[in-house]
This record gives sequence, structure tokens and C-alpha cells, in this order.
Amino acid sequence: MNNKKVTSAKKGMVSSLKTLSAMVMLSTAATTASADILIGEAGGTQLSMFGILDVGILYQDKVSTDGDEKLGMETSGLRQTVIGFKGLRPLDNGWNAFFNLEAHFDLDTGMFHGTGDATTDADDSSGRLLFRRQANLGLSGDWGTVIMGRQYGPALLAHLGTEPRIFKEQFSNLYAWAYSQLFTTFNSSASEAGRNANNDVGIFFKNAVQYRNTVGGLDFGILYSFGGQEGSQKDGDVIALGAAYTTGALTLSGSYQNMKDQQTSEDVVESWAVGAGYKIGDVTLKANFMNTENNDSLGNEVLDLDALGLGVDYQWSAKNTATVAYYINEDKAPAEEAETKSLVISNEYTMGPSTVLYTALAYVDSDDNMSAVSQYATSIVATPAPVGEKTTLINVGINFAF
Repeated sequence: MNNKKVTSAKKGMVSSLKTLSAMVMLSTAATTASADILIGEAGGTQLSMFGILDVGILYQDKVSTDGDEKLGMETSGLRQTVIGFKGLRPLDNGWNAFFNLEAHFDLDTGMFHGTGDATTDADDSSGRLLFRRQANLGLSGDWGTVIMGRQYGPALLAHLGTEPRIFKEQFSNLYAWAYSQLFTTFNSSASEAGRNANNDVGIFFKNAVQYRNTVGGLDFGILYSFGGQEGSQKDGDVIALGAAYTTGALTLSGSYQNMKDQQTSEDVVESWAVGAGYKIGDVTLKANFMNTENNDSLGNEVLDLDALGLGVDYQWSAKNTATVAYYINEDKAPAEEAETKSLVISNEYTMGPSTVLYTALAYVDSDDNMSAVSQYATSIVATPAPVGEKTTLINVGINFAF
């Protein structure tokens, strides 16, 4: 995969992570959407809306190997900017019917954000999907919840309590997760990367049905995305599993995802992750490890990523939480293994209900033998730091949720 293709695809997924809709998401304080705003009720059906607005300033001392620096406005530093709508209707049998519609846009430009969906030369769908994050309908009851349509996969959701920075939109392993599972979205031939059109950066899946439930301290989800190809049920399908178990101060998480090529049924992405978090008073310790393997449509290895994140949260006052996180991300596929090490120091100040002022500093040390695939897959930054450089980035912004 060449640099041009990776850069083009990156534009369509740079904001690949958002907080998850309230029904399937763990609470992350004021950085997530707060309680939904009821906008109408008719015939027993409740309609509500929610949203996150996030914008800031990003400084980077080196944006290329020439050493050029850059200062600019950056949308979505803590969380993505989204607006969403929900509907809830009680049914006669004690169940509920519901829908979720969630759009993602960039606050610096006002434009809809692109996607990581598969593209072809004839139909470039990487542009502006209206409901990129969610467009689904479901049923829920004492037995659990079933969701059908475009939706968040259960794997990433499982690790919100154990990823050192809760998969923040900047400076977290959100990007190692997303970029390492993005490469199935390119148009492919037998000599190029495999393809799975149902995968959007390993986070969003279309043509999908998911079952979710919480039993005791165990919250879990199982998702299947239909390949939809003639002659084979396996061509292009996706299986995703995720679970988080919380007991007292301890949280454990685990996940697995498998995506098959839509022509050959080869495993083009196989990813698994485990994590743990432990709270001691005002301090929370976190560790999360992920392995992702990418193959082309013939089964040849493209990427073998190990991504480790370690972090400490410290709520040092009623309104301030500081985080120190360290990431070691390594692509083992090249003959000479390629590694990026990153240190992040941040603070979040809660100015009022669901309003956060944040500042974060990242120091990124990237090996000089990086291929384009390795550079993106090992990154904790939306636009990866230049290879062979030690780069400092500072992001200051405001997050407003409703």
C-alpha cells in the first residue's frame, strides 16, 4: 500500500472515534454526551437528541522530516463532534423498540466528516455519509438488546474502562486501533490488500446485527456483519466480540474481531485485545494490549501490530483530572521491526455541567524504518508524526456536551 492511498484514506477516518451513544457506552464523565434532551413525545413515543461539540488549537513542532512546525485549529481533541437523534417506544409485551441516528461533522469547517468505508474508483464513498456513526433500529427487554443496521462494534466498547486515555480523539491508541483496521477499505486486486466493505476502521460496522446484555458485573456484545456476497455467506463477513467485567475497584476487558475478504474469504483482519483497570481512591491504573494482523486477499501478511498502553489517572481536585499515559506500538511484519513510543501528559478541567477545558502534551519517538502502513498503524496522533523524528505536540481545547 503506497503513501498516497494511505493519506487519502486517512482523510476519511481521521476522526474515527467518538463517544458511544448512551445505550451502548460506558460513562466517561463530562467528556461524553450528557442526558438526552427530550424534544417531543407523541403516542407514547419519546424523541430525543444529544451531541458533542469539540474544538481546539494544535501545535506540532515537526510535521515533516524537514523540521517544519505547524499551529492550527483542530476539531475533536477530546471527543469527536457529533449530533444524534434517538427514539424510544414501549411495546405491549413489555419490550421497547428504539432507533439511533448519529452524524459526525468537523467543527472547524462545519462539514460532515468523511468515513473509513470501502471505496472504489467508480464510486468514491469515502466522502460525506450523513449517519456515519449510527443508523440502526432495535428491540430491548429483560432478555437483552438486539441492534440492526450501522452501529458501533462491541470490541472497542469493551475497552473504554481500560484504555489509558479512554480512546480520546487525540493522543490515544484510538488511532492504532483505527488505522490498523483501515486497510481493508481500499479497492483491491489479487496483488493488493484484502477488502471488507462492512468495516469502517474497526469501530463502525454496516449490514450488522448485534446482541448486547449485562449479567451481574459482565457487560458484553456479539456482532455479526453479513458479507452479502453471492454464493458464499463467509465472503466479506465480520465477527466481533467484546466484554467488560467490573467488580468493585477492578475492571477487566477483552475483545476479538475477524474480517474476511469479500472475494476469497481469507482473514484480512484479525484483532484481539485485553485490558485491566484498578481504582485506588482518586487514582486509577490502566493497561491495555492489542494485537492486529492484516493480510491481503491471498493471505499474505501486511501488518502485525502489537500495541501496549499504560496509564494513570489522578483526580487531584473536584474539577481536575490529570493523566499520564505511555504507548509502545510495534509493527512486527517488516524484516526490521518498526516501533513508535509515545508519552502523553494531560489535564481536564470541568468548568461546568458537561463542559471541559482540556490540555494535552504528547512526545512521539518514531523509528526511521517505517513504511506508510507501519507509520499509521503505530500512531497515537490523527496525522502521524514524521518517521525517524522526535516530535512534540500540544493540544488545548474545549469540549461541550449535551
